[in-house]
Amino acid sequence: MTNFAKTLGAPDLAKLREMVKMQLQAEHERVTRARIKRQLLDELEKAHDFALPPSLVDSEFESVWTEVASGMKQQNKSFEDQGKTEESAKVEYRKIAERRVRLGLVIGEVGETNKIQVTQDEMRMALMEQARRFPGQEKFIYEYYEKTPGAVAQLRAPIFEDKVVDHIVAQAKPVERKVTREELFKPLADEAE
Repeated sequence: MTNFAKTLGAPDLAKLREMVKMQLQAEHERVTRARIKRQLLDELEKAHDFALPPSLVDSEFESVWTEVASGMKQQNKSFEDQGKTEESAKVEYRKIAERRVRLGLVIGEVGETNKIQVTQDEMRMALMEQARRFPGQEKFIYEYYEKTPGAVAQLRAPIFEDKVVDHIVAQAKPVERKVTREELFKPLADEAE
């Protein structure tokens, strides 16, 4: 068994068990955080009903639609394969675009009101993480973020969003409850599709 543990990078079986336990715990924490974030964003969307700037919605929809159409083309699939028409899909994705714009505006306001900032160190870490994802192409990645308008904003946005979510969660009084692994990993209603 020690040889088995060594093939997986652990000196012995006890260390392997510890490594597996830590990986499972990290995965559970990641999924829990994702669920909390999703529930929080759902509640923020419900609590904030206001007219959205059409130009922002149109721009976000075009971005989403381009991504969806490109993905469908790469997979050689059509909307009919999913039991939808292109028009019904457009209605669905326009709602997604509206949600993104609404939540983006709300999160932006909460962040600004509470003076939440993304630090240079956080940006540097995010850039290094991106570069690590493409071994051997680090220079190209750094140049891309240096020269491409909007690329840095795309890197900054999820960090800012997570910091705002953390701020809101810190202000909340969450109720902890134990759930089974199946409950934790069960897809949410709209994720099941």
